[in-house]
Amino acid sequence: MLLLRCHLKRALPQKVSCRFWAVMGKLQSKLKHSTYKYRPDGITEERIQTKAFQEYSPAHVDTVSVVAALNSDLCVSGGKDKTVVAYNWKTGNVVKRFKGHEREITKIACIHKSDQFFSASRDRMVMMWDLHGSSQPRQQFSAHAMVVTGLAVSPDSSQLCTGSRDNTLLLWDVGTAQCVERASISRNLVTHLCWVPREPYILQTSEDKTLRLWDSRGLQVAHLFPAKQHIQTYCEVSEDGHKCISCSSGFGGEGCEATLWDLRQTRNRICEYKGHFQTVASCVFLPRALALMPVIATSSHDCRVKIWNQDTGACLFTLSLDGSGPLTSLAVGDTISLLCASFSRGIHLLRVDHGRGLELREVAAF
Repeated sequence: MLLLRCHLKRALPQKVSCRFWAVMGKLQSKLKHSTYKYRPDGITEERIQTKAFQEYSPAHVDTVSVVAALNSDLCVSGGKDKTVVAYNWKTGNVVKRFKGHEREITKIACIHKSDQFFSASRDRMVMMWDLHGSSQPRQQFSAHAMVVTGLAVSPDSSQLCTGSRDNTLLLWDVGTAQCVERASISRNLVTHLCWVPREPYILQTSEDKTLRLWDSRGLQVAHLFPAKQHIQTYCEVSEDGHKCISCSSGFGGEGCEATLWDLRQTRNRICEYKGHFQTVASCVFLPRALALMPVIATSSHDCRVKIWNQDTGACLFTLSLDGSGPLTSLAVGDTISLLCASFSRGIHLLRVDHGRGLELREVAAF
């Protein structure tokens, strides 16, 4: 079944430009988005026209809250439709749908080099899924009193850490689905969790404006970073485990920044990335193969994805996804691709282009 939307051009009333949205299959379409390229000095701004891109079958029928890369071909996403979807973003096909949650999906965490992953929901449940197994959850983890807002898998995949708005972190044995540790701190409304590679440490952001480093051996706070001025919405750890980024809420340019921290002995603030106008919802370290310098990317409720020089804080490129609504989640797809979830237009496939320097363009949506 096809829905047809037509836009009449005022200057040429005899011509009709039509856009098709397919329930099944994929179609080609051209849309215009605003992109901004910044020189290193941050002064000159150049407006660039994006290229044509593909519209695939939509993965979800409502807002997408989270997207994560399962491997270099597949992503896993969830949202308000209460469904977890495994999607091949290179072919534009749904691989599998997983249903079991009763409310919106809030977080997804994938097991490294595996076809298994976890989903968390506003129904206070965490479920473990197997891409090649049953459509029913392999394990269920239930102990939180409020919405689950954090998921992190240990490097050896034997433990799962969950966090919630109930101020509690729980550590689980993945094999038995039994809770083995519990920690609670007043006003510590968890917003995100991330396990430090090759270490027993878990990074956590909170609505109390702080970033905490937990030791999973006993689930104790190992370090409390200096409090920021706004809610910390998200965190990410570099592949080498030496640095981490956290994101801030905000409005009108107040707050709305990402912050780079040292995770080694000093654990100091290294750099800030300012330029968004609304809450920064997600941040990622980009693969070193993308640029000669280390770079990070951020996505925001202001509909923009920005690429930053990690060392200097200079904004290298801005892509504005007009009509997408707030951008809710960002994930690295492969060495040249990003996956960006949005409130109004599903998931955007973005590609880094070196044709005229470091640029970011949208190549597909689903």
